[in-house]
Amino acid sequence: MAAQTVKASGRIRRARPEDHARVTEIRNSVKENVLRDPGRVTVADYKWFERNPGVWVWEEDGRILGFSAADTRDGTIWALFIDPDHEGRGIGRALLAKACDVLREAGHRTATLGTEPGSRAERFYRQAGWIALHIDKRGEQILRLDL
Repeated sequence: MAAQTVKASGRIRRARPEDHARVTEIRNSVKENVLRDPGRVTVADYKWFERNPGVWVWEEDGRILGFSAADTRDGTIWALFIDPDHEGRGIGRALLAKACDVLREAGHRTATLGTEPGSRAERFYRQAGWIALHIDKRGEQILRLDL
């Protein structure tokens, strides 16, 4: 299936505190990379990202359709999730580019992330130039991108 172009009315902006519920809704609605251990992503974690490098959202017609966050402490992509009803439109590519920009601006030369092996997400990252490194102890495929 060919990727659709993103509507011109969409924009990336920094998340505000009142966006947290919608971001959580999107995170919990995904079909792959399901958060099986909610203790791995706490409200405190989210609040740190919100205050520091930022959680970035794709907003279209006043509705958040996806979000990303990069960890400037270690050069990882902490989150990239799109509302399943809006996948395949380029929103993920735009939010991934924003997360990579955040890492680049913080001085990182490479970025890493973990995702479910064999998932659509893994294929998405590989198509974007990410290189598979190894499977970690949690069973996630670790990928790297030179920034």
